[in-house]
Amino acid sequence: MRLDRLLYDTGFGSKRNVTQLFKRRQIYIDGRLATHLGQNVDPFLQVVCVSGQRIIGDKQHVYYMLNKPQGVVTANSDRKLPTVIDLIAPEDRRPDLYAVGRLDGDTEGLLLLTDNGPLGYRLLHPQRHIPKTYAVTTLEPLETQDIERFHQGIIFHDGTQCKSAQLHIISPHHAHVTLHEGKFHQVKKMFLSVGKKITHLKRITFGDLALDSTLNAGEYRPLTSTELAIIKQYLD
Repeated sequence: MRLDRLLYDTGFGSKRNVTQLFKRRQIYIDGRLATHLGQNVDPFLQVVCVSGQRIIGDKQHVYYMLNKPQGVVTANSDRKLPTVIDLIAPEDRRPDLYAVGRLDGDTEGLLLLTDNGPLGYRLLHPQRHIPKTYAVTTLEPLETQDIERFHQGIIFHDGTQCKSAQLHIISPHHAHVTLHEGKFHQVKKMFLSVGKKITHLKRITFGDLALDSTLNAGEYRPLTSTELAIIKQYLD
């Protein structure tokens, strides 16, 4: 939640009072001076102190890793198809639970779900360039020259220029590709641009988060303490 909202909710007074605390340099996050009152904080992951007093909010955010299966849409509701929210047990759901980013209906793999609203904006902001890696299977065999074409930046037929991407060919029909942006259907379009049709697509990393290999398709779990530490770096 926003820092100023946390302070309002925990009894530090009006907007004016909170602003004065900020101006008097009385607010610290993990030992560092707060940079602005609109910054995103989670008092259960971070140490939020006001005038030396630690603040604990009454709402603990949830963070889930989901191995999204094919045939499930990244949405909160859909009239025809099951959604990623449908995969979450009722007791684990929150009214404002949502998926950070999206995966196509036929794409599998790592998806982060949370009720921390501002977090998704920060994770997906273009200036962050958070890398995402996908395991790809292609119908046509991959070629060594594809590596350089991905490195140079694929250009779509409509003239759209992609940023440099890293293509690692594992076998003639299998590869890992790492992107630093998220255009619509980007991975599929990039491979089609070099004459390869994707037959299977799975996201295996999102930044420093890696898909848990023990999660079957459709399964989820809360993030571990190590993974929460990774999320924490994106809250500032």
